[in-house]
Amino acid sequence: MKNQFFEGGCLCGNIRFSAKGPALKPHTCSCRQCQRHSGSLTQAWVEFPKENITWIGADGEPSKWRSSEYSSRAFCANCGSTIGAFDDEPIIAIALGVFDRPNVKAIAPKSHSYISKRPKWWKVEVDA
Repeated sequence: MKNQFFEGGCLCGNIRFSAKGPALKPHTCSCRQCQRHSGSLTQAWVEFPKENITWIGADGEPSKWRSSEYSSRAFCANCGSTIGAFDDEPIIAIALGVFDRPNVKAIAPKSHSYISKRPKWWKVEVDA
């Protein structure tokens, strides 16, 4: 997989990032943590090693809230935008909606976590 560069940020622009790929484990998730964090029935994520992300916005790193024994949810303290999740292992998952170019094939979800937690009427089709 070749290295790619991705950029994105929050709604107000105070949190901005640059991520060096390859993008890891692009997926969707319907667990209750993701539902509540995103305000959506399904959250779309892609992961990067922590050292491959540079925080380039005026506010630096996003604010964090400890959401589990192994992870913290990240958000902009100014506008409230969901940014991602910082795991205790050196992985940062970034929500696809905050990328400047979320339609890039390299970050297209390839799997769905906690599919049993989504409502039965909610269907997400993922091309392999």
